[in-house]
Formats: sequence, structure tokens, C-alpha cells
Amino acid sequence: MVADSTQSPHQLYAPTLPAKGLRHWLPGLNLFASYNRTCLMKDVGAGLVLTTVLVPVGMGYAHACGLPSVYGLYATIAALVTYAIFGPSRILILGPDSSLIAIIAATILPIAARGSDRAILLAGMLAILSGLLCVVAGLARFGFLTDLLSKPVRYGYLNAIALTLIVSQLPQVFGFQIDEHAFVQQSLALAHGIMEQKTNWSSFAIGSTCLIAILAIKRWQPKIPAVLIVVLVATVVAAFFDLSHTCNVQVVGPLPHGLPAFRLPIVSLADIQAIIGGAIVIALVSFADMSVVSRTFAMRGRYVVDDNQEIIALGAANIVSGLFQGFSVSSSMSRTPVAEAAGARTQLTGIIGAVCVGLLLILAPDLLHNVPLAALAAVVISACFSLVEVKNVVRLYKLRRAEFVACLVCFFVVTLIGVVQGILIAVALSLLAFIWRAWRPHSAVLGRVDRLKGYHDISRHPEARQIPGLILFRWDAPLFFANARVFEEAVMKAIGSAQPPVKAVVVAAEPVTDIDSTAADTLCDLVENLRRSHIELCFAELKGPVKDQLKCYGIFERIGVDHFYPTIGKAIDWYIDEHQIEWHDWDELQAK
Repeated sequence: MVADSTQSPHQLYAPTLPAKGLRHWLPGLNLFASYNRTCLMKDVGAGLVLTTVLVPVGMGYAHACGLPSVYGLYATIAALVTYAIFGPSRILILGPDSSLIAIIAATILPIAARGSDRAILLAGMLAILSGLLCVVAGLARFGFLTDLLSKPVRYGYLNAIALTLIVSQLPQVFGFQIDEHAFVQQSLALAHGIMEQKTNWSSFAIGSTCLIAILAIKRWQPKIPAVLIVVLVATVVAAFFDLSHTCNVQVVGPLPHGLPAFRLPIVSLADIQAIIGGAIVIALVSFADMSVVSRTFAMRGRYVVDDNQEIIALGAANIVSGLFQGFSVSSSMSRTPVAEAAGARTQLTGIIGAVCVGLLLILAPDLLHNVPLAALAAVVISACFSLVEVKNVVRLYKLRRAEFVACLVCFFVVTLIGVVQGILIAVALSLLAFIWRAWRPHSAVLGRVDRLKGYHDISRHPEARQIPGLILFRWDAPLFFANARVFEEAVMKAIGSAQPPVKAVVVAAEPVTDIDSTAADTLCDLVENLRRSHIELCFAELKGPVKDQLKCYGIFERIGVDHFYPTIGKAIDWYIDEHQIEWHDWDELQAK
């Protein structure tokens, strides 16, 4: 059923309520059930414009993965159609992506020859495995996994992937092939080939000219479809002068007619074990990319998307791509803006793009016969420049050196050890950094400062005044097994440094959002140890859910129901009354 054409166009961008039932899992049904006909011409036009980018980019990325170029078009069709059905975003474009190319190549090429049927099968199975991981993560509502890759780590691996990809494509620009797959070996083989004068100058002229032209057009005339024009001109020149025969310029060659057929990529268990690490990395990288791109365009369109449904849609797109002779896909930060700028309103834009690519394969695949591989390499290299992060890395250096070091470590690990292993290590570094910060969080002894409201860290305000015999102690993190002993040591250190002898410790516990069972046991031991020294331990501003946890552990009463106060002020009033402290300045100081 088509929606009434009188519907206001701005209604397309109003936030929508979550769908229920089948439409929750297949958001595309909502699109086609209530499609606004006023958007049709814009979606069709945007789809035609998008096609001009999809074809050369898909072919270039497939070749960079070590697969025949046509498989990039297969992956493109599968991703666009599947996401239009499962995807919650209105204009997000999925397909082969530059951030995944190096991972795919690093996973399959060490165990399969470039362009071989075995490489095609492995790429398909890799897509299915990564897709299944995404679907499981989405169903389990593990959308938070997108946060496993911090921005410094993300900058590091993207810069490394960009460098790795550029080096892998340069031999194609120079007109010769190398068999190495690791970055260092590729670099040495490239230099060795150039010194041995293996360069095909016709290929070099085509590749370098295409690269310069793409970058120049994007810089000064960004609205012009640079990739389409450059590849089209290179193809016409190669065909007119028959460069594949006269100058040994490598071209795409004949492509199979027709749409991709269903093909289950059957591989051995050993092969699955060899590529499962790559599938995990692809899923993580795709998670992060999808989250950033989807949220960016949702904010522009003023609508809300479900992160977990996005992951499910991403997984479905990868599974379908793998079953129809494609390879791993992700959201595209380069093609989605093309669709948006061309006027895309809904996922019909992607469907139109997929139909156009399919018609090209059915009716006129010979048009792509003379596309020079050097031109496709130039397309991939130009895409790498969009991955490079320099400004933000410099910003890290100025603002947070520890994160800058993490970025550099990630960059060198991915570059020198390997893309798959490097990204897994980078994720581990992110988790270790988080655990380190949670293990030794900030804590402070508090006091009152003239003309400042509240209670402040005495290490930052040496002029702060404290009540004799009372320590106000703030712990800026949840209490859990890794930092419970650190908490105990910090409290005992504050007691040992205090003058005169301490009679009570009040923990300013508002930042404590959780206490696990290990920390609860440690807390209980601390209470008993302090009582033997005639020191009372109290809590102020502890959240209700955390109190409920202590009650479940059975230690709320052991600490003392009357040792929990709603505010620090109430705890101080108790201490002054209980211990009959005569500190005449305190009331005056509180009033200030």
C-alpha cells in the first residue's frame, strides 16, 4: 500500500516509535508498506547516481582482496538488497568497504592463491562467519561491543590499514605482481621489483594519472563523480589503443553474464579454524564502523535507529553476500554521502543501485572488459586517504599522551605483525587500559574550602579544613574484585596519614555504582578491622540499588543500618553529635 502523496515530506524525518512483530525484525516492510510517492523520483535519481560509484569501487575492492573483480559487484548487490529489508537506517549504504579489504586479504591470501576458486570460497565463508557473529551479537543485544575499539585504537588500526592497502596496491600501479602478503615483505618486494626495472610504464602512467585525477577532482570539484569519470576514461583509452595486447597492461578481462547464483562455500574445518580470527576482527571493525556511520546519518535525518538491529542487518547482509559469491561487507562512509547528496530519501535508493548493477551484469558485462587494473588500484588507493587520521592523532599527542602511545602501538602492531593479529591485540590493549583505570581509580580525602560549596580534594586544595578525627574519603569508581584491595589500602593509608587519631571514616560513595561479591567481602573485613581499632566506617550518598546489593550479600546490617547517610552533611552532623566535637568554625564554614 502506498502512502498518501499529500503527506508532508518533513514527516519522513520525524522520530518513529519502535516497530513490533515481524516489522521490528524486517524494517524494510515499513518502508514499502507506507512509501511516500513524492520521494520516488529522488530515490530513483539517487540510485542511478550511486550506481556510477558502486561499479568501479566494488570491482576495485574485490581485486584488492585478491578476488576476481566481478565478485565485488556480487557483494554489492547482496548487501544493498539485504540491508534494504533488514536495516533500520533510511539511507545507509552497505557494500565492500576499504576498512575490511586488508583484513580479508590478510585472512585468505596466505592460504589460497590470488583469484583462485579456493580464495573465492574462503572469502564467502569468511563473510558468513562474520555475519553469524553479528547476528548473534545483535540478538543478544551486544551492541555495546562497538565500544571495545576506543578512538585512539581506531585511529591506529585505520592508519595502519590505509598504509598496508596502499603498499599492496602499488605493484598493480607499477604493472607487476608480487606474491608476498605481509607489509614488510610486500614493501621489500615492491622496492626490489622497481630496482629490477619490472615497471610497466603504460600501467604506471594509467595508475598514477588516475590517482592524481581522482584526488584533484575530489579536492576542487567534489560534486563531480571522480571515480566514474576517471575509470571510464581509462577504460576507453585502454580499449581504443588495445593496451592489453600492445603494452601488456592488465585489464579486468571477460566477466560472466548474469546475476550471482546461490553457492554454499564449502570449506574444511581446518580452513574455518584458520579464518575464524579474521571473522571476529571483521565483525568488530564492522560493528564500530556501522555504529559511527549509522548514528551520524540518523542525527542528520532526525530519526533514531536501534544499534542491535543495525548489527543484525549487518550480519544478514554478510551472510547473504557469502551465500551469493560475495565477500564481507560493511557500512560505507564514502558511498552513503553520495546517496545523501544525490537526494536519497529511503532504502529504495540502494535497491535501485542493486538493480542497475544487476542489469549491467545481465545485459552488458563486456563494457567492463577493458577496465585497467591499475585504474582500479588507483580507486582503492584514493579511498585509503579517507581512512587516514592525522589531525586527531596530533590532538591526542597534545592532550593525552597515554592514548597517543596506545594509538602508535596499535599502528605498529597492525603494520608489522599483521592486520588480524594486530587488531585483536589492539582490542586487548583497549580492555587492559580500561581495567587499569578501573583497577586504580582516583580517590581523595575531602575537606571544606572557604567560599566554595561542597567538599573538595585536599591534595588540590591544601587550604581545605577537616574535622579532627574524621576522614571524608571519596572513591571514584565501582567496587569490584580487581580494585577492592586497592580501596582498602587507600582507606588505611588515609587513616595512617591523619592527625589527630581517626575516630570515623565517611565514604563519599556517590561515584560507587556497583559492589560485587568480592568487594563486599573485602568491605566487610575492613569494617571489622576498623572496629577493632575503634574506628567506625560510614557511607554517604550511596545509591539505592547498591544498598540493595549489600542487603542481598547480607552485610548491610553488619556494617550497620545507621551507618548509611543520604548526604555528607548528615554524616558530619552525626559525627559531631556522636563524638561531641567542639569545632566552632564548622557551622560558620558550612554557612559559607
